[in-house]
Formats: sequence, C-alpha cells, structure tokens
Amino acid sequence: MNVTINGAAYELPDGATVAHAVQALTQATSGIAVAVNDEVVTRGAWSSTPLTERDRVEVLTAVQGG
Repeated sequence: MNVTINGAAYELPDGATVAHAVQALTQATSGIAVAVNDEVVTRGAWSSTPLTERDRVEVLTAVQGG
C-alpha cells in the first residue's frame, strides 16, 4: 500500500500499522509523536492502528537545543 510519511511516498505492506510507519522512518524509541490524517495517535495505539491506502502520516521527533 502507498502512504505518505512526512511528505514522502512510502510503500508499506498490506496490514501495516502506525508502528510500521514509525520504524520505516526512524530507529528512535522515545520523543516521538505521530498523527495520521491530522489525528494524533497515542503511542499505546501505534501497533493496533492500521494504515490504509493514501494515508498521510506525520512522525515528529523531539529535538533539544537552545
């Protein structure tokens, strides 16, 4: 299935979840927020939230700085 992650096209297997999308983009395990089609998905729901064709996923990583 084709989804858009942070503005770029990705091909993910059928049945992919939000967790798969995060893994496709980053190896980070903390400091991450995700929204699918402008709706925030809590971390506890990543592995149980399925993606569908043409979903728009935004994966945001916290960055420290000054």
